[in-house]
Formats: sequence, C-alpha cells, structure tokens
Amino acid sequence: MKRTAIMAACLLSFGIIMGACSDDKASETKHDHSMTYTTNSGDIRETTKSIDHLPTFLSNFEEDMAVLYQQAAKHKDLLEHIPCYCGCGEAAGHKNNYDCFVHETKKDGSIVWDDHGTKCGVCLEIAKKAIAEYDQGKSIKEIRKMIDEKYKEGYAEPTPTKPL
Repeated sequence: MKRTAIMAACLLSFGIIMGACSDDKASETKHDHSMTYTTNSGDIRETTKSIDHLPTFLSNFEEDMAVLYQQAAKHKDLLEHIPCYCGCGEAAGHKNNYDCFVHETKKDGSIVWDDHGTKCGVCLEIAKKAIAEYDQGKSIKEIRKMIDEKYKEGYAEPTPTKPL
C-alpha cells in the first residue's frame, strides 16, 4: 500500500515537472508567432517570421488548407489583382483576394496571416482557381476577367480591387 502511494506521488511529480517543461516550450514558440483578434470582423491574425512559417491556426485544418495558404502568400502579385466576392470588402475591409489570407507583409519579411480564408468557401475557391490558371500560363488580366464573369451575379459586391 505504501509502495503504491509512493509510486503515485512520483508519477504525479513527474507529470508536474513535464507539464512545466511543456509550458516553457509553449512560451518559446510564442516568440515566433503572435496572435491577435481583429475587432471588426472577428478574424484571427497571426504573425510569423516569414512566408515559410505558417500560422498555428492552420493546425486545425487538413493539409490542403495549409498548402493553399502558402500558395496564396507566394502569389501576392496575382491575388492582389483578383477581387473577392464573399462580402469581405465591406465586412473586413479587404481590398482583394490576397487579403483573405495575408493581412500584411512587413519589411523584415514577417507575415501577418489572416484566418478569413479558412472560414469562406468563396475566398478559397477564387484563390485556388486563380492560382491554378496562373500556373497554367494565363495572364492576370485573363484570370481577372474570368473571376469577374463567374462571380458577377449571385455573390456579394467585389472587393475594391485596383483595375488592371
């Protein structure tokens, strides 16, 4: 009986020590990522040190979501010219489809990610289609025309994306 109590105490102590170690690692990780919540749209924004470091909010999704987020970040020049038709222009102040994934690219190379795209099928569909067409050799102008045509009816007003 005494032996069982001693073993239980040892296991409990070991668990507390391991928990403390885990907490240290978690706080170390927070130095690479900082998370904030937007006040107007409720979207999560998380900063990572570069495009190669995806936000932790993607860990709750299938791998294809992370792949699309990374592709969106790598196709900034394309997606900044493609409007989004989900209503995020008005609701979240987005200017284009790129904003649904990345809020800001800072001068030091760090990225402020936006989780809006994880909650919106329209955003995801537009980015996926635009990137696929671009990778097949279509021009940004052709892709923009195709997206505008497809979403002009039955969707929200487009983001105020600059004309080409």
